[in-house]
Amino acid sequence: MRVLVPLPVLLCLLGCAVTFVLGRRPRAQRAVTLTVLTGVVATSAALLVLAVTEGPQHVTVGGWTAGVGIGLVADRLSALVLLTSSVVTLLVMVFSIGQGRTGDERSTPVSIYHPTYLALTAGVCIAFLAADLFNLYVGFEVLLTASYVLLALGGTGTRIRASATYVVVSLVSSLVFLTGVGLVYAATGTVAMADLAGRIAALPPAVATALQLVLLVAFGIKAAAFPLSGWLPDSYPAAAAPVAAVFAGLLTKVGVYAIVRTHDLLFGPGTLRVLLLAVALATLVVGICGAVVQHDLRRMMSFTLVSHIGYMLFGIGLGSAAGVAAAVFYAVHHILVQTALFLVVGLVEHRTGTTSLRRLGGLAALAPGTAVLFLLPALNLAGIPPFSGFLGKLALLRAGVADGRWDAWVLVVASVVTSLLTLYAIARAWSAVFWNGRLGFADGTEQDVEQDARQHAGERGGEPLGGGRPRRTTVAAATGAVVVVTALSLVGGPLLSIAEGAATDTIDAQRYLRVVGGVDDAGGEP
Repeated sequence: MRVLVPLPVLLCLLGCAVTFVLGRRPRAQRAVTLTVLTGVVATSAALLVLAVTEGPQHVTVGGWTAGVGIGLVADRLSALVLLTSSVVTLLVMVFSIGQGRTGDERSTPVSIYHPTYLALTAGVCIAFLAADLFNLYVGFEVLLTASYVLLALGGTGTRIRASATYVVVSLVSSLVFLTGVGLVYAATGTVAMADLAGRIAALPPAVATALQLVLLVAFGIKAAAFPLSGWLPDSYPAAAAPVAAVFAGLLTKVGVYAIVRTHDLLFGPGTLRVLLLAVALATLVVGICGAVVQHDLRRMMSFTLVSHIGYMLFGIGLGSAAGVAAAVFYAVHHILVQTALFLVVGLVEHRTGTTSLRRLGGLAALAPGTAVLFLLPALNLAGIPPFSGFLGKLALLRAGVADGRWDAWVLVVASVVTSLLTLYAIARAWSAVFWNGRLGFADGTEQDVEQDARQHAGERGGEPLGGGRPRRTTVAAATGAVVVVTALSLVGGPLLSIAEGAATDTIDAQRYLRVVGGVDDAGGEP
């Protein structure tokens, strides 16, 4: 069944070409995009089942020998994040179709939205499945190039400024990454991860450390780890609601995935421990401090996004199988919960025309369902039991306590404090948006909810003075995202078991080498 490994990439690239040709037939574009994304979800699920039951699946595209052709590997780590990302891209696309446009601008060129979105998905698939550093770089470039277009859709001044910053930062990270790939090849003679796992160990320690630092800087920018995270809170809030949702859910996690894959597999768990834990601590603290002082819902969510990257870096920095497993579990949880929250924020913005906490209030009187949809993933993000956020943080704390060293204990304390501050930030936002007894509208006027909610609804035929009631498809997509992330709590045990297996696949370089090199554990062909 190794033929399934390249299928997610091929489906997305084929769908991109077809939707581009169908630029003047939006209904056909939508049908093709939904079909392709559904196929990617099904294929990713099959790959995860195969990776769990039969072991990692490897294929070299074009029939070339290993190390020469384009190698793709679906082990438990890559298949798990691939399935999670494909579910997210499908839900966000349904949300986009429900909106009837890609954002809040009538001038948005919808004809290029679908092929660009599929190109972004193809880049994510390439990055997750790549078996060598160069094709990991190619995957990053494909998804980043598509993200430039998606971020600037609509052409407003705010989006152009945000996209300019995003492009400059992304180009710098890409240049650093490409430099790292070149240095790795110059030092080892290969960029295939299976070969690098052994060759880097033979390098002088100073050279290996220098190579690792270059790659960590490149991936740290993409993952928005402090102090390389200043670009994110200014970029993501400017995007259209569905674009912001898929960016928040996926793009930073691709950077985290690259750190997990290269740090543990190529350089060995436990290397640069103090540096990684220090970065994790700073990311946790600075991100959440930024979140608690924000007065815009999108910016607040962007800062919490930065902060919770620190949890994943915490697990990676510990270097233990339990720490990496907890980081993988938390990454899956975070992809889903951030996407769900940004989609619900999109519903709020569609209804009211604003995300400013100073201009919102009392929305629960008109949209109680939206209040519930926001509350569930918000509590999940804060780590309230029995949600998956609590399970992920508990796994991280247990790994830190089991480690026992002083730096691990510092991160344990910081993680608990960050979780409490996250609860404070989202409770403050939820109260401001839904429960402060005032109803704010996009034109800046305010009316008392108890006296005037029905009056204002009647003036617009049952719709408030914002963008109107969201369409049922849009609400269904946001609800689906909330249901999926909430359901993680019901499968937390099996998911953590898969994450533990993913950590084993990643840390055990010899197993990875046997699979990708063409020899399985029994000595035969995989």
